[in-house]
Amino acid sequence: MLIDNQIHIAVLDLYEGVVNEGMRGIRQLIEEFEADCHMMVKYEIFDVRLKAEVPDLNFDLYISSGGPGSPLDSEGSLWEKRYFGLVDDIRAYNAQHPEKKKHMLMICHSFQIFCRYYGYGVVSKRKSTSFGVMPVHKTFEGHHDPLFRSLNDPLWAVDSRDYQITQPNMEKIDAGGGALLCIEKFRPHVDLERAVMAIRFDEAFIGMQFHPEADAVGMRMYLLREEKKELVIEKHGEKKYWEMLDHLNDPDKIMLTYATVIPRFLMIALQHRLRTLSL
Repeated sequence: MLIDNQIHIAVLDLYEGVVNEGMRGIRQLIEEFEADCHMMVKYEIFDVRLKAEVPDLNFDLYISSGGPGSPLDSEGSLWEKRYFGLVDDIRAYNAQHPEKKKHMLMICHSFQIFCRYYGYGVVSKRKSTSFGVMPVHKTFEGHHDPLFRSLNDPLWAVDSRDYQITQPNMEKIDAGGGALLCIEKFRPHVDLERAVMAIRFDEAFIGMQFHPEADAVGMRMYLLREEKKELVIEKHGEKKYWEMLDHLNDPDKIMLTYATVIPRFLMIALQHRLRTLSL
Protein backbone atom coordinates (compact mmCIF):
# COMPACT_ATOMS: atom_id res chain seq x y z
CA MET A 1 0.00 0.00 0.00
CA LEU A 2 1.06 3.60 -0.53
CA ILE A 3 2.24 5.05 2.77
CA ASP A 4 3.27 8.71 2.92
CA ASN A 5 5.63 9.14 -0.03
CA GLN A 6 6.35 5.45 -0.64
CA ILE A 7 5.23 3.23 -3.51
CA HIS A 8 5.52 -0.57 -3.56
CA ILE A 9 6.06 -2.47 -6.80
CA ALA A 10 5.87 -6.24 -7.30
CA VAL A 11 8.02 -7.63 -10.11
CA LEU A 12 6.97 -11.09 -11.27
CA ASP A 13 10.01 -12.87 -12.71
CA LEU A 14 8.98 -15.50 -15.29
CA TYR A 15 12.48 -16.21 -16.62
CA GLU A 16 12.70 -19.57 -14.78
CA GLY A 17 16.30 -18.95 -13.76
CA VAL A 18 17.49 -18.30 -17.34
CA VAL A 19 20.13 -15.57 -17.60
CA ASN A 20 18.54 -12.56 -19.31
CA GLU A 21 18.66 -8.82 -19.85
CA GLY A 22 14.94 -8.33 -19.21
CA MET A 23 15.09 -8.31 -15.43
CA ARG A 24 18.08 -5.99 -15.47
CA GLY A 25 16.11 -3.58 -17.65
CA ILE A 26 13.06 -3.68 -15.38
CA ARG A 27 15.13 -3.08 -12.25
CA GLN A 28 17.02 -0.26 -13.95
CA LEU A 29 13.81 1.45 -15.08
CA ILE A 30 12.31 1.26 -11.58
CA GLU A 31 15.46 2.74 -10.05
CA GLU A 32 15.55 5.51 -12.66
CA PHE A 33 11.89 6.21 -11.94
CA GLU A 34 12.60 6.53 -8.22
CA ALA A 35 15.33 9.09 -8.94
CA ASP A 36 13.06 11.06 -11.27
CA CYS A 37 9.90 11.11 -9.12
CA HIS A 38 11.72 11.94 -5.85
CA MET A 39 9.71 9.36 -3.91
CA MET A 40 10.79 6.25 -2.10
CA VAL A 41 10.14 3.28 -4.37
CA LYS A 42 10.38 -0.21 -2.95
CA TYR A 43 10.22 -3.20 -5.24
CA GLU A 44 10.25 -6.90 -4.55
CA ILE A 45 11.00 -9.65 -7.06
CA PHE A 46 9.04 -12.91 -7.04
CA ASP A 47 10.41 -16.05 -8.71
CA VAL A 48 7.15 -17.25 -10.21
CA ARG A 49 8.14 -20.23 -12.31
CA LEU A 50 10.96 -21.81 -10.29
CA LYS A 51 9.57 -21.27 -6.81
CA ALA A 52 5.87 -20.63 -7.53
CA GLU A 53 6.21 -17.33 -5.65
CA VAL A 54 3.52 -14.70 -6.08
CA PRO A 55 2.91 -11.44 -4.23
CA ASP A 56 -0.21 -10.52 -2.29
CA LEU A 57 -2.40 -7.46 -2.81
CA ASN A 58 -0.26 -5.20 -0.63
CA PHE A 59 1.46 -3.64 -3.65
CA ASP A 60 0.53 -0.58 -5.65
CA LEU A 61 1.40 -1.97 -9.07
CA TYR A 62 2.71 -5.10 -10.74
CA ILE A 63 5.13 -5.75 -13.61
CA SER A 64 5.22 -9.27 -15.05
CA SER A 65 8.25 -10.18 -17.16
CA GLY A 66 8.96 -12.13 -20.29
CA GLY A 67 10.45 -15.60 -20.15
CA PRO A 68 11.61 -18.65 -22.09
CA GLY A 69 9.73 -21.66 -23.35
CA SER A 70 6.20 -22.39 -24.46
CA PRO A 71 3.24 -20.36 -23.16
CA LEU A 72 1.09 -23.43 -23.85
CA ASP A 73 2.93 -26.22 -22.03
CA SER A 74 2.61 -24.68 -18.55
CA GLU A 75 -1.18 -24.78 -18.56
CA GLY A 76 -2.41 -26.31 -15.30
CA SER A 77 0.97 -26.08 -13.55
CA LEU A 78 1.23 -25.05 -9.90
CA TRP A 79 2.94 -21.77 -10.70
CA GLU A 80 0.29 -20.85 -13.25
CA LYS A 81 -2.51 -21.62 -10.78
CA ARG A 82 -0.89 -19.31 -8.23
CA TYR A 83 -0.10 -16.68 -10.86
CA PHE A 84 -3.66 -16.49 -12.16
CA GLY A 85 -5.00 -16.69 -8.62
CA LEU A 86 -3.15 -13.42 -8.04
CA VAL A 87 -4.42 -11.91 -11.30
CA ASP A 88 -7.99 -12.91 -10.42
CA ASP A 89 -7.55 -11.28 -7.01
CA ILE A 90 -6.25 -8.04 -8.56
CA ARG A 91 -9.10 -7.92 -11.06
CA ALA A 92 -11.64 -8.58 -8.32
CA TYR A 93 -10.06 -5.86 -6.18
CA ASN A 94 -10.22 -3.41 -9.07
CA ALA A 95 -13.89 -4.23 -9.69
CA GLN A 96 -14.67 -3.60 -6.01
CA HIS A 97 -12.48 -0.47 -5.77
CA PRO A 98 -12.82 1.31 -9.14
CA GLU A 99 -11.50 4.54 -7.65
CA LYS A 100 -8.19 2.97 -6.56
CA LYS A 101 -7.30 0.28 -9.06
CA LYS A 102 -4.01 -1.59 -8.96
CA HIS A 103 -2.18 -1.47 -12.30
CA MET A 104 -0.46 -4.37 -14.03
CA LEU A 105 1.86 -4.51 -17.06
CA MET A 106 2.62 -7.81 -18.78
CA ILE A 107 5.58 -8.38 -21.11
CA CYS A 108 5.99 -11.06 -23.80
CA HIS A 109 5.58 -14.47 -22.08
CA SER A 110 3.30 -12.97 -19.42
CA PHE A 111 1.22 -11.35 -22.16
CA GLN A 112 0.95 -14.66 -24.04
CA ILE A 113 -0.23 -16.73 -21.08
CA PHE A 114 -2.65 -13.99 -20.03
CA CYS A 115 -4.24 -13.93 -23.50
CA ARG A 116 -4.42 -17.73 -23.55
CA TYR A 117 -5.88 -18.09 -20.04
CA TYR A 118 -8.55 -15.42 -20.38
CA GLY A 119 -9.35 -16.08 -24.04
CA TYR A 120 -8.21 -12.77 -25.51
CA GLY A 121 -6.63 -14.42 -28.56
CA VAL A 122 -5.15 -17.58 -30.03
CA VAL A 123 -1.60 -18.44 -28.94
CA SER A 124 0.40 -20.54 -31.38
CA LYS A 125 3.98 -21.34 -32.35
CA ARG A 126 5.47 -19.22 -35.12
CA LYS A 127 6.91 -20.80 -38.24
CA SER A 128 10.26 -19.25 -37.29
CA THR A 129 11.77 -17.27 -34.43
CA SER A 130 11.29 -13.51 -34.47
CA PHE A 131 14.32 -11.79 -33.00
CA GLY A 132 15.79 -8.33 -33.35
CA VAL A 133 14.92 -4.65 -33.45
CA MET A 134 11.58 -4.55 -35.26
CA PRO A 135 8.97 -1.99 -36.32
CA VAL A 136 5.65 -2.24 -34.46
CA HIS A 137 2.58 -0.63 -36.02
CA LYS A 138 0.01 1.22 -33.95
CA THR A 139 -3.72 0.94 -34.48
CA PHE A 140 -5.99 3.98 -34.28
CA GLU A 141 -6.44 3.30 -30.56
CA GLY A 142 -2.70 2.84 -30.17
CA HIS A 143 -2.13 6.35 -31.47
CA HIS A 144 -4.18 7.67 -28.55
CA ASP A 145 -3.13 5.34 -25.73
CA PRO A 146 -1.13 7.21 -23.07
CA LEU A 147 1.74 4.70 -23.17
CA PHE A 148 2.22 4.90 -26.95
CA ARG A 149 0.83 8.19 -28.24
CA SER A 150 4.14 10.08 -28.19
CA LEU A 151 5.98 7.29 -30.04
CA ASN A 152 6.42 7.17 -33.80
CA ASP A 153 4.34 4.91 -36.02
CA PRO A 154 5.81 2.46 -36.45
CA LEU A 155 7.47 2.48 -33.07
CA TRP A 156 10.62 0.40 -32.75
CA ALA A 157 11.08 -2.32 -30.16
CA VAL A 158 12.99 -5.49 -29.36
CA ASP A 159 11.14 -8.62 -30.43
CA SER A 160 12.21 -12.06 -29.18
CA ARG A 161 9.68 -14.86 -29.50
CA ASP A 162 8.83 -18.25 -30.91
CA TYR A 163 5.10 -17.84 -30.27
CA GLN A 164 2.45 -15.35 -31.30
CA ILE A 165 -1.07 -14.15 -30.56
CA THR A 166 -3.54 -13.94 -33.43
CA GLN A 167 -7.33 -13.73 -33.80
CA PRO A 168 -7.86 -11.22 -30.98
CA ASN A 169 -11.25 -11.53 -29.30
CA MET A 170 -12.42 -7.99 -30.00
CA GLU A 171 -15.81 -8.57 -28.38
CA LYS A 172 -14.15 -9.44 -25.07
CA ILE A 173 -11.58 -6.63 -25.39
CA ASP A 174 -14.30 -4.06 -26.13
CA ALA A 175 -16.51 -5.36 -23.31
CA GLY A 176 -13.73 -4.66 -20.79
CA GLY A 177 -13.20 -1.14 -22.07
CA GLY A 178 -9.94 -2.16 -23.71
CA ALA A 179 -8.44 -1.82 -27.18
CA LEU A 180 -6.07 -3.48 -29.61
CA LEU A 181 -3.09 -1.12 -29.65
CA CYS A 182 -0.34 -2.56 -31.86
CA ILE A 183 0.15 -5.24 -34.51
CA GLU A 184 3.01 -6.71 -36.53
CA LYS A 185 4.26 -4.80 -39.55
CA PHE A 186 1.97 -4.43 -42.54
CA ARG A 187 2.67 -7.09 -45.15
CA PRO A 188 -0.18 -6.95 -47.70
CA HIS A 189 1.74 -9.26 -50.08
CA VAL A 190 2.01 -12.03 -47.45
CA ASP A 191 -1.02 -14.22 -46.83
CA LEU A 192 -0.50 -14.50 -43.07
CA GLU A 193 -2.51 -12.93 -40.28
CA ARG A 194 -0.61 -10.19 -38.49
CA ALA A 195 0.17 -11.00 -34.89
CA VAL A 196 -1.04 -8.88 -32.00
CA MET A 197 1.72 -6.82 -30.37
CA ALA A 198 -0.13 -4.93 -27.61
CA ILE A 199 -3.55 -4.90 -25.97
CA ARG A 200 -5.01 -2.61 -23.34
CA PHE A 201 -7.37 -4.89 -21.46
CA ASP A 202 -8.83 -2.12 -19.31
CA GLU A 203 -7.79 1.08 -17.59
CA ALA A 204 -5.36 -0.73 -15.28
CA PHE A 205 -4.20 -3.81 -17.25
CA ILE A 206 -2.01 -3.67 -20.35
CA GLY A 207 0.18 -6.22 -22.09
CA MET A 208 2.63 -6.22 -24.97
CA GLN A 209 4.43 -8.83 -27.01
CA PHE A 210 7.63 -6.82 -27.47
CA HIS A 211 10.16 -5.85 -24.80
CA PRO A 212 9.77 -2.21 -23.68
CA GLU A 213 12.41 -2.79 -20.98
CA ALA A 214 15.14 -3.54 -23.55
CA ASP A 215 17.83 -0.88 -23.82
CA ALA A 216 20.59 -0.31 -26.35
CA VAL A 217 23.31 -1.72 -24.09
CA GLY A 218 21.55 -5.00 -23.42
CA MET A 219 20.38 -5.46 -26.99
CA ARG A 220 23.85 -4.82 -28.37
CA MET A 221 25.20 -7.56 -26.09
CA TYR A 222 22.56 -9.95 -27.45
CA LEU A 223 23.14 -9.08 -31.11
CA LEU A 224 26.89 -9.53 -30.76
CA ARG A 225 26.48 -13.10 -29.52
CA GLU A 226 27.43 -15.44 -32.34
CA GLU A 227 24.23 -17.52 -32.15
CA LYS A 228 22.02 -14.40 -32.21
CA LYS A 229 24.02 -12.91 -35.07
CA GLU A 230 23.59 -16.11 -37.08
CA LEU A 231 19.86 -16.19 -36.31
CA VAL A 232 19.28 -12.65 -37.56
CA ILE A 233 21.44 -13.10 -40.66
CA GLU A 234 19.73 -16.39 -41.52
CA LYS A 235 16.27 -14.84 -41.24
CA HIS A 236 16.85 -11.26 -42.43
CA GLY A 237 20.24 -11.14 -44.15
CA GLU A 238 23.55 -9.57 -43.16
CA LYS A 239 22.52 -6.08 -44.27
CA LYS A 240 19.54 -6.17 -41.91
CA TYR A 241 21.77 -7.35 -39.05
CA TRP A 242 24.06 -4.34 -39.36
CA GLU A 243 21.02 -2.06 -39.69
CA MET A 244 19.74 -3.42 -36.37
CA LEU A 245 23.02 -2.53 -34.71
CA ASP A 246 22.80 0.96 -36.21
CA HIS A 247 19.21 1.33 -34.94
CA LEU A 248 20.48 0.91 -31.38
CA ASN A 249 22.18 4.31 -31.64
CA ASP A 250 19.05 6.03 -32.96
CA PRO A 251 17.31 8.08 -30.22
CA ASP A 252 13.98 7.69 -32.05
CA LYS A 253 13.96 3.89 -32.00
CA ILE A 254 14.36 1.48 -29.06
CA MET A 255 15.98 4.18 -26.92
CA LEU A 256 12.75 6.15 -27.17
CA THR A 257 10.58 3.09 -26.48
CA TYR A 258 12.72 2.25 -23.44
CA ALA A 259 12.45 5.81 -22.11
CA THR A 260 8.69 6.03 -22.69
CA VAL A 261 6.55 2.93 -22.18
CA ILE A 262 7.45 1.60 -18.72
CA PRO A 263 8.30 5.03 -17.23
CA ARG A 264 4.90 6.30 -18.35
CA PHE A 265 3.17 3.18 -16.98
CA LEU A 266 4.84 3.78 -13.63
CA MET A 267 3.95 7.48 -13.60
CA ILE A 268 0.30 6.89 -14.55
CA ALA A 269 -0.07 4.21 -11.88
CA LEU A 270 1.56 6.50 -9.31
CA GLN A 271 -0.62 9.48 -10.25
CA HIS A 272 -3.70 7.29 -10.00
CA ARG A 273 -2.73 6.13 -6.51
CA LEU A 274 -1.92 9.67 -5.35
CA ARG A 275 -5.33 10.85 -6.54
CA THR A 276 -7.06 8.17 -4.47
CA LEU A 277 -5.30 9.40 -1.33
CA SER A 278 -6.85 12.83 -1.78
CA LEU A 279 -10.40 11.49 -2.14
